[in-house]
Amino acid sequence: MTKRFHLYFDDSGSRRPDHKPNPARTDGMDYFALGGIILAEDDIDALIAMYKAFMERWELNYPLHSTKIRGARGPFGWLRSHPEKAERFLADLENYLLSLPVIGMACVIDRPGYVARYAEKYGGQPWLMCKTAYAILVERSAKYAQRHGGQLEVFFEQAGKAEDTDIKNYTRLMKRDGMPFDKGTSANYGGLTAEDLRGIILGEPRERTKKTPMMQVADLYLYPMVKGGYDPSYGPYRALMNARRIIDAQLTAEELGSLGVKYSCFDGKR
Repeated sequence: MTKRFHLYFDDSGSRRPDHKPNPARTDGMDYFALGGIILAEDDIDALIAMYKAFMERWELNYPLHSTKIRGARGPFGWLRSHPEKAERFLADLENYLLSLPVIGMACVIDRPGYVARYAEKYGGQPWLMCKTAYAILVERSAKYAQRHGGQLEVFFEQAGKAEDTDIKNYTRLMKRDGMPFDKGTSANYGGLTAEDLRGIILGEPRERTKKTPMMQVADLYLYPMVKGGYDPSYGPYRALMNARRIIDAQLTAEELGSLGVKYSCFDGKR
């Protein structure tokens, strides 16, 4: 039987090319990203068991949420008021994430670089940023499944009726027409054909909520991959790379351009 892989992905940052951070970030990050984790279907039960053990260990009954954990906000406000406990929690969370049988994959678009390169050509249509990120993320995840003798199922976190419909439409177009990029300028990336994508991607993407353990892990993996594009010394990014939990750590230098995490429009920033 053909092995099956699952892609679980979340989004981060505004989808609008004309979005301006308010207030402006001191770290220079201004981006839109789609990304998360790939795991073999056979490893899902193990991941769920590890998730339940972690949640029980810390007596948590609410989802792990990257933004709230990093900012010690909402249900994670106790991280601010109990620093010693927070230190133990964050160390255990890192160990938990590094131990999971998953691979991080993402497409991160630098917004100013995107606007400078494409705004005039495409009129700055907001949907193009999401469509670009989605096509690259799914195609590279499909390549991963193909390289490991398998097929791919895609799962995404619900964002809204229009956004969810867009994701499904993007997939239909990819299966019908192939990658939505100029074939002359994208030839070096070794893009999969429409026939390839139809053979690798099973069915249509399916919605999941933040209650799904795999979606929470996808959320926790995405931010370090984003931050690593701007600051490769970022601790959580380095930890994932050193543990070979991000796809880039498993590729040769020659393979990164067509198979690794895509940092798009980062001209001069990396």
